Amino acid sequence: MSILSLFGCGRTKAPEYPSDTITARNGTEFTLTFFKHASLSIAVGDKYIYVDPVSANADYAALPKADIVLVTHSHYDHLDIAAVEKILTPSTEILCDRTSAEAFEMNCYTMRPGSVATPRDYVKVEATPAYNTSQGHLQFHPKTREDCGYILTIGGTRIYIAGDTEPTPDMKLLKDIDIAFLPVNQPYTMTVDQAVEAVKTIRPAIFYPYHYGEVEEKTDIDRLVRELEGVTEVRVRPME
Repeated sequence: MSILSLFGCGRTKAPEYPSDTITARNGTEFTLTFFKHASLSIAVGDKYIYVDPVSANADYAALPKADIVLVTHSHYDHLDIAAVEKILTPSTEILCDRTSAEAFEMNCYTMRPGSVATPRDYVKVEATPAYNTSQGHLQFHPKTREDCGYILTIGGTRIYIAGDTEPTPDMKLLKDIDIAFLPVNQPYTMTVDQAVEAVKTIRPAIFYPYHYGEVEEKTDIDRLVRELEGVTEVRVRPME
């Protein structure tokens, strides 16, 4: 029996955005909602986790308030304080990388690669390193800046949201990843070949390409899907 089940779309308070509902290992259901680029949310019942909310990607004022906000790094297409403020409540937990924490004028729990947090009893968050490894690209996301990806464990299911990164030695050591979001755009993150390499190493049950497009060099999503046929289930959603 598969550890994951897709129940389709519709269990979301924002039906104008595409969504997938997943059954976790322990039977807990959660809904992934796809906004655009690196912005998405995860709903566990009536609890909402937002990842890299950016105003241009969704109407955050019309969305449910956040229980948790995760920010991977301080680039403009990931850190948007105005978007965060629209979903904020006095009890919202904000987890962000070091440089984003310096930019926030609100309480933010600083995550560094290797940090582990349990902001709510239904989710554990592990921070992973996110950085460039190719010569000529190292300045985009330098390792020393300590940008983050995150592994969220919900109901025993592990969801890897990589942030802006290329394949790294740390990524190759990841185990038991059920769902992976990997960035695929050039020259800033992964090439198609690098994404294929990463997926074949991590072996998630489901792979969502994200953070693609928005640059002159278009990502060949069709080739990415072909290269991973028989390796994992690739789900292409509107994450340009």
